[in-house]
Amino acid sequence: MKRSVCSVVITIIILLVISVSAFSQALPAATGAAQPRSGTAEDSGRVGAAVKVSALGGGAEVAVRVTHRTNVRAGFNVITYSRGFNKDGIAYNGQLDFKTFEAHYDIFPWAKSFRVSGGVLVYAADPITATALVPGNQSFTLGGVSFISDPANPVSGNGKIVFNRAAPTITFGFGNLVPRKKSKHFSIPVELGVAFQGSPKATLGLTGSVCDPTGVNCRSVASDPTVQSQILSEQNKINNSMSFFKVYPILSAGVGYKF
Repeated sequence: MKRSVCSVVITIIILLVISVSAFSQALPAATGAAQPRSGTAEDSGRVGAAVKVSALGGGAEVAVRVTHRTNVRAGFNVITYSRGFNKDGIAYNGQLDFKTFEAHYDIFPWAKSFRVSGGVLVYAADPITATALVPGNQSFTLGGVSFISDPANPVSGNGKIVFNRAAPTITFGFGNLVPRKKSKHFSIPVELGVAFQGSPKATLGLTGSVCDPTGVNCRSVASDPTVQSQILSEQNKINNSMSFFKVYPILSAGVGYKF
């Protein structure tokens, strides 16, 4: 499923870039639009690319000139980070795995470096995942209730935090990947803005068996309604603690070149 989503997004981006490039090249001839006035030193370069670093990781993007004041721009970002931590007696191995695609429509109000952009950010994978383990005979808590991990069938599981798969974005910045001046090829694009990704949603699934704090009355996690209720309570606690994270900040800087 994830590969399918990635393939569709990549295909859409490629077709968008190719279509807009062809359209923008044909437009002046088809409409008889006036060419740039002599002395403006504007050339016919219509494609630029950049590498960048951002709050979404490292990435690359390509821009295609549409009109004198607009571009379309698309790219991808990747960041991976692992960290182990312990919470309420449960040992987690967390994985941050941001793989995102983005597309923007850039407007340069004064036909210079400053731009305002609207676009979309697409998550191609679950951004935050974790594995959980409680060694046998170890105490842990779920939703404020204490349990003992059964030494014969220790508690383990998986968790993840996801956002809306697609998030609208609004940004502003400086730097044009397709400079209009003939002599200019390099640019240093900087961008600030936000992605409206919605409230993060956490899920936690545990397997194994738990015992009472005295080490007796061991039973399966899956069949115990009290344990399942506490798992749900733990999920709600995580979701409430992240409710402010509906908006993800976008901050990036890079180096671009016009071809």
